[in-house]
This record gives sequence, structure tokens and C-alpha cells, in this order.
Amino acid sequence: MVMKIMKRIHTLLAVQSVLVILVSINRLGTWTLGYVLPNEFLRWVDFNNMLVLSLVSLVALYLLKKAIEYDSPARESRAHIAWNLVFIIGLYLTAASYGDHEVTNYLHVRFCLDDATSDLCRIVIFNDDEFSHWVFFTGFIMVNAAILFLQVLFPHRENLSGRDISLLLLNSLFLGLGVFANLGFEEIGLDLYVVALLAFVSIYLLWKRGRQPMFIYYTAAYWLGLVGSLVAQMVR
Repeated sequence: MVMKIMKRIHTLLAVQSVLVILVSINRLGTWTLGYVLPNEFLRWVDFNNMLVLSLVSLVALYLLKKAIEYDSPARESRAHIAWNLVFIIGLYLTAASYGDHEVTNYLHVRFCLDDATSDLCRIVIFNDDEFSHWVFFTGFIMVNAAILFLQVLFPHRENLSGRDISLLLLNSLFLGLGVFANLGFEEIGLDLYVVALLAFVSIYLLWKRGRQPMFIYYTAAYWLGLVGSLVAQMVR
């Protein structure tokens, strides 16, 4: 049973690793710049991010949460209910941020690059560059913090094998590189502080609670992304 749980966790983390690659291809590829429909309501890059890649990612995160949980007295605790609520609210906010950001980013790029002063473009730019980011980072923190603290409530019941640790570190490499790619070459903003917060929370839990799957995964991923981004910022 324990082996099945770890296999499920590795599979779901591998899904996230593949999504990191697909998001990069979607963002950087020229083939996604075409319009979804003749009315040009969205480009494929916006559509994929909003309704395909993000949806798969959030479903995988939910299944990861279910893989961590198991029958125990903790299932009936107030802490379990509280962290489930945090997770659900985080999912909602993350999804809402994608809906706001992808549409306004498309409008910003298409109509407002040379017009930042009209009322319409000012609103579009604010939603694209500010509000959608605030909503996303709030949801991002809530979802990932919930997974970390659900691991506290439902600790893995067997010692992790060397193979399990290697697979956790391998998958964390993809997430860390995704963080680095997004933060290392831009002006420092709220996103770097969000990653730093989760990096410190994860390493604290690893120190206090020991080698649990999610603590290892998040500590390796966020510290790789954080340190790499800071180094890249210093040498820019």
C-alpha cells in the first residue's frame, strides 16, 4: 500500500514536471500565436494556459492531496477541515487569476502596448500586470501551503527509499527550473517573495518533521529556483 502511495505521488509530480515543459513550449512557441477562432477572441497561447494546462495542473494537485491523505483520526480533525478549505479557496483563486490574466494579457499585447493612458487600456494593463498576479500568488501560496501542512497531518508512514528520494529530487528539478526561468531574468517583484516564503516554510518543516515526500520536493524545488534566480539577478 505504501509503495502504491509513493508511486502515485511520483506520477502526479511527474505530471507537474511535464506541464512545466509544456508551459514553456506554449509560451515560447510561435505556433501558439494563432487565433483560436475567426473572431480572434483569444490566441492559442492564452487558451492553452487558461483552459488546458492550468486545468490539468490543478486536477493533478487535487489528486496529489488525495494521495497524501489516508484513514486516520486526523481525517476528523478541525485542522484537516481547515486545510481542505484553504486548498479549495486556493484552487478557486488560482483559476480566477488565470481567467483574468490570460484575457487581459492578450488584450494588453494586442491593443495597449502603445497606449497606457486611455481608460480602457489602463484597466486592461492593471488587470494583466497587477490584480491577476495578486490573486494568483494568494491562491498559489494557499494551495502549496495546504499540501505541505496536510503532509504534517498525514505523515508518510514508512522510511523513504533512496529511489523515492531520487525521484522526488528529479521532479523538483523541473519545478525549480520553472521558477528560475520565470524569476531569474525579470525585475524582482512579489513573485520572488512568494517563492522565498514557501522555500522557508518547506525547509522549516523538513527540519522539524523529517524526510517527508512533500517537504523534500518543495524544499529542493523552491530553494533551487530561489537561489538560481538571486544569482541570475546579481549578474544581470
